[in-house]
Amino acid sequence: METLGLAILAVLFGLIGLVWGADRFVTGSAAVAHNFGISPMVIGLTIVSIGTSAPEIIVSINASLNNAGTMGIGNAIGSNLANIGLVLGLTALICPIPLRHDLLKIEALALLVATLLAGMFLYDGNLTRTEGVILCAAIFPLFALIFYCKKNTSRIENLDSNNSAYFIPTKKALIFFLIGIGVLLVCSDLLVWGAKELAQFFGISQLVVGLTVVAIGTSLPELAASVISAIRGHHDIAIGTIFGSNLLNLLAVMAAPGIIAPLVLGKEVFLRDYLSMSILTLILTAMIASSLWLGKKYRRQATMSKKIGFTLLSLYVLYYAVLVSGS
Repeated sequence: METLGLAILAVLFGLIGLVWGADRFVTGSAAVAHNFGISPMVIGLTIVSIGTSAPEIIVSINASLNNAGTMGIGNAIGSNLANIGLVLGLTALICPIPLRHDLLKIEALALLVATLLAGMFLYDGNLTRTEGVILCAAIFPLFALIFYCKKNTSRIENLDSNNSAYFIPTKKALIFFLIGIGVLLVCSDLLVWGAKELAQFFGISQLVVGLTVVAIGTSLPELAASVISAIRGHHDIAIGTIFGSNLLNLLAVMAAPGIIAPLVLGKEVFLRDYLSMSILTLILTAMIASSLWLGKKYRRQATMSKKIGFTLLSLYVLYYAVLVSGS
């Protein structure tokens, strides 16, 4: 029982530390970028999405180094499910998000390509080192394509000029950045250890722990960033954070276990978890396309409405019902 108590505390402190560390990391990184004159578009697509994905990446690396690679895979897939169903669903319920046509042509298309690539590698139940390297290498051309296409779009949303978070002195911002990285490293190790102990104590697979506790915990920074951005009117950043984070989950978080410790996966990873993630991604894309088409037809602003948010959240709950019933 003593070990169980320590494991629960490790998970709780690990999750809290991941959220706090990610906040310091994002704040410091964004301030440094702002101080060096990096454009708001680049800050939104890189700093925010990388910062909010840092917990998943570090947890996945630590899990792989601690012979818990399946937890890393579960974290990647579960985080994508959480980002779409939980984070985007709740954000749309709180504050409907205006949509732009280039979202469908650029970010959504890149995410579909990454999803297809990941599926090709997970289909046979093996994730090899070569496949991990290919996934990781795909980050560069996909993000380069996004940046190239974004330069040709007619409108790029600016960061709030009154947001004091982006006007921190460079020295202080660097301290925030380093502290954030340090806390992320320590707390991710705590979270992985605690999650492994809980899985062993209750007889739950590492995959399921990665899909649930770890995935939701490491998605909290995305939830905070998306909701706050949407409330402040930074709608491009709010939805861009989700697409950028999901891309990194597939190409970096999922790649880590393959590169560090290639593993054999159960058939449920592809048939249940990957397919659920893919279906939810396709549904999100279809909803965005439908909203954009209706907006154009009736000459109104296309939005990710509360109805879409409720649908995404309901589908996410349904996935959990299937996961629990099959565990």
